[in-house]
Amino acid sequence: MKKTFVLPMLLASALFVSCNGDDSSSSSTSDTTVTTNTTTVNADTTSTAPAGTTYSSTPLGEADMAFVQKAAMGGMMEVQAGNLAQSNGAHDRVKAFGSMMVRDHQAANDELMNLARAKGMTLSDSMDKKTQDHMMAMQKMQGKAFDKHYIGMMVEDHNKDVAEFEKAANGAMDADLKAWAAKTLPTLKMHQDSAKAINSAIK
Repeated sequence: MKKTFVLPMLLASALFVSCNGDDSSSSSTSDTTVTTNTTTVNADTTSTAPAGTTYSSTPLGEADMAFVQKAAMGGMMEVQAGNLAQSNGAHDRVKAFGSMMVRDHQAANDELMNLARAKGMTLSDSMDKKTQDHMMAMQKMQGKAFDKHYIGMMVEDHNKDVAEFEKAANGAMDADLKAWAAKTLPTLKMHQDSAKAINSAIK
């Protein structure tokens, strides 16, 4: 009866609201269900992790947590040292390598932060004192002296990183962490090869 007195636009609006209301009431149990064992991480302006990456919220074991903490700390160091290489280095290949370190390790760091957050683990956003002191010492280095120290350090660090990531890719207890380590490993091996080649070239 009321339909004859309602303008078409108002009728359409009323029907739209009515339909949405019916849908939400009839499907609220499925639309609002929260899965307790997974966390979906959406990409934002501060993260380079792929949109919609889903991680289990199962807490990490002690060994996996130790690996995550060490990887996060190492990743931050690689980014900071890479920035120094671009400003303090003399050789073009050293500068280019530093740029690659910043790009690749920042991306890996963002992914690791998201994974840790999904597991309920909080990672420090600063390096330990020993690493900070090393970075401060490197800030005072310039030119060839910096190049030799930086690339030598990169060879040593990536030798350790590759070994640790291989161990995690094969033996981490958490499936998400195991997959992340396996995904990151080829990039670290490429960094390792590049660092060795540059180290030989600048001697």
